[in-house]
Amino acid sequence: MTTHERDRAHSGADQNSEWYKEELEDSAEFRKSYRNRLSVVKPKDMPFENSPDGLIKHLVHEKQDTTENCVEAYMQFIKPGSHTGKRRILAEQILFVAEGTGYDLHWDVEFEVDTEFHWSWKEEPRKFEWERGDFIFVPAYCIQQHFNSDPENEARLIVITNRIFKAMGLNWLEQIENSPDYDGDLEPMLAGPGWFPDTREDR
Repeated sequence: MTTHERDRAHSGADQNSEWYKEELEDSAEFRKSYRNRLSVVKPKDMPFENSPDGLIKHLVHEKQDTTENCVEAYMQFIKPGSHTGKRRILAEQILFVAEGTGYDLHWDVEFEVDTEFHWSWKEEPRKFEWERGDFIFVPAYCIQQHFNSDPENEARLIVITNRIFKAMGLNWLEQIENSPDYDGDLEPMLAGPGWFPDTREDR
C-alpha cells in the first residue's frame, strides 16, 4: 500500500527534525550576542600582518567580532619603489589611496561555460595610475598588482572587499605571486581557479 506524503506528514512518524526551531533559537542568541560586538574599532584592535601580499593592517575583519557583517577592509603599505604581491579574488574590490602615488596592473578574466567553467586571463595587463585621494575599482576575479612609483615615500591603500561572497560559497582568493617583502613560508596558488582545489605540485 502506497503511503502518500500528506499522510506521512500528519502521522508524526517522520517528524525527527528541529531545524526551524533551532533557527529561531540561533536567531535569538545571535541578536543577544550582537549587542555586545564592537561598534567602534580602536587602533589597538587592528592587527598588522606580514601577509603574502605585503604588509597590511586589518581595519574590519570577521575575526574582530564587530557589528559589521558585509565588508572587510585593510590598509596596505607599499614601500618606496616596491609593489604588492599578485592576487585574484572573485569579489569586486574598491581601494582608496590614502597616501602616495603609483599604478595598478589588472589582468582581466576571460571564461567559457560548456559543461564546466574554463578560466583564463589576459596576457597583457591594463595599467591605471593613481595618487592620493583616488578610488581604484578592481573587477571580479581580475588579477591585480599595486605598484608604488615614488622612490622615497611609502604608499598606503585601503582595500575594501564584499564579505558576503564567502557565505555564498564563492570564497575564491588566490595568491599568484608573493610580495617581495613577504618573509613567510606560505607558497602561492593554494587553490584555484574557481572551485578547483589545491594546485601545488607537491599536494
